[in-house]
This record gives sequence, structure tokens and C-alpha cells, in this order.
Amino acid sequence: MNSKKPGQGRNCGDQAWLTRRDVLKLIAGAGAGLVVGTAGAEPVGSMLKRRIPRSGEMLPAVGLGTARTFDVGSGEQARAALKEVLRLFVELGGSAVDSSPMYGNAETVVGDLAAGLGVQGSLFLATKVWTEGRDAGIRQMEQSMRRMRSKRIDLMQVHNLVDTQTQLRTLREWKKAGKIRYLGVTHYVVGAFDELEKLIKNEGLDFVQLPYSIATREAEQRLLPLAADTGTAVMVNRPFEKADLFHKVRGRKLPDWAGEFDCHSWAQFFLKYIFSHPAVTCAIPATRKPKHLADNMRSGYGRLPDKAMRRRMVSLMEQL
Repeated sequence: MNSKKPGQGRNCGDQAWLTRRDVLKLIAGAGAGLVVGTAGAEPVGSMLKRRIPRSGEMLPAVGLGTARTFDVGSGEQARAALKEVLRLFVELGGSAVDSSPMYGNAETVVGDLAAGLGVQGSLFLATKVWTEGRDAGIRQMEQSMRRMRSKRIDLMQVHNLVDTQTQLRTLREWKKAGKIRYLGVTHYVVGAFDELEKLIKNEGLDFVQLPYSIATREAEQRLLPLAADTGTAVMVNRPFEKADLFHKVRGRKLPDWAGEFDCHSWAQFFLKYIFSHPAVTCAIPATRKPKHLADNMRSGYGRLPDKAMRRRMVSLMEQL
């Protein structure tokens, strides 16, 4: 018997699959009306999408991270839950899958599962170069393409600013040659924001990936406005603070007023706060559990909080 209260259960060990009926209920329950407060948003019934400024291409706001979660072996049992995660991700309107050679076997697992499910054409593949030197960078990126089973990567990023200028020169060459579609840089700590700011200003980046959450809001001060001004797409990592946000609200009921922006779980609460900033292109929460994947995806449907509601959300979290 399930005794968990609404909003709880993020750290439980269950791996229950969702049936097609569950998926249809999930989408149908997202609410009615238009998604508000966003540029280029679509009506309820389809995933919220944001425009990639450099091209005008629309990207679903809810992406999928693979750090730790997709680093598993080759056995069918080890990959069963992840196969369902990827299947549901595409079925519920997602496309951006972010990985890295830093994440162990994750790139290979993404490539194998995508091929097995026949969804390669539905994915926006993002990965990273994480090494020093031009030749080493080229070898690593070629390896990533083989692992992800793709002759072209949608977004290649310099991971954690390792040998940034060297790798950016190669990325520009690869973009011109059609081997990648977009280029960018990433970091996961606020301490790197000064360097990220310089790169956004001076390097004509297509994407920047950075940490942003309802608890870590420093990006709102400089980087998100700068990204909007320079036409740089923003991919958000660590949206749940490595599950720390769930620990903070454990045992607490979601406030009734969350329903005003079609929010039905704490995961949606945290993600909708991120998406309600117009400079954010997509976020990449990671999970190996289909149930949590479906919950995350629902944050991309329905209304978003306005400025007044965002302040109310922050105030609630600061009181906990």
C-alpha cells in the first residue's frame, strides 16, 4: 500500500512503469488555457518550447541529463529502467539529451538505447569535450559521435571550461563543416560565472550551460539578462541541487496556490520556477526512474508562474 503524501517519494527506490493510459492522463491533467509569461510558448496540449536565438529553432523546455544516471553497464536488466525513461521522454515531447565523456558510459547508453527504440531522429543530442589540446579534443569528440551513434552532434560544449579557447577554435571549424550544429560552454558552479560572463560577451556562443534553481539564483543577476541580450541560449543544469531541494521539502505538502500555475508536485514547482524566466531555453534534470521522468516532463505543460508568483515561491522556500 502506498502511504506517501503528495509531493513525496522522490528518493524512493520504486521503478514502476507508466502505462500508455497513465501517460495520457498525465498530459490531460496539465490544465487548460495558454502558457503565460514566455516568448514563443505553445498552447497547452504540447510541450513548452523555447526559441534558440541563433537559429530560431524551437527546443522543448524539459531536457534530460545523464550524469550518474546513465552510467550503467551493457546488460538488459541494468538498462531496462533507462530504456523506459528515454521512451517516455520522447513520447511526452522531450528532445534535448545532454551527456559528456566525463559521465562514464552514459554516451554509449544513450546511443544504444536511442538506436534500439528508433528515436535517434527525435533527439537533440548534446555532449561535451573535456580534455586539453586540439588533437585530444578531436579524438574525444569523434569518440562521442561513435558512442552516441550519430554522424552529427546537435550541440557540442566545452565542459567546465577546460582548455576553452583551444576547443572553441575546433568547434567553430566543426560547425562550419557541419559536424555540429551549435557550440557552447558549460560549468556547474557559481564561482565560474565571471569567466562565463566574459565568454558570453566575447565569443558569440550559441549556448551556455550553467547552474540555476529556486535556491541558487545568482544567474538572474547577470548571466541570464546577458544571455538574452546577446542571443545566447541557456541550458540549465542542477535544477534540483542534486536532490537537495527535495530534502528541504520532505514531508511538506505542496501549497494549494501552486495549482494557479498548473503545478502538482515539488519537482514541477522547482522546474516551473526555472522555465518562468524568459532567458531559459531548457533544463536538464537527470533521473533513472520512469515515474520521476514523467513528473519532470509535466512541468513543461500548463501555465507558468508570473513575476509576483515567482516572488511568492522564493519566499516560501526561504522560510523552510
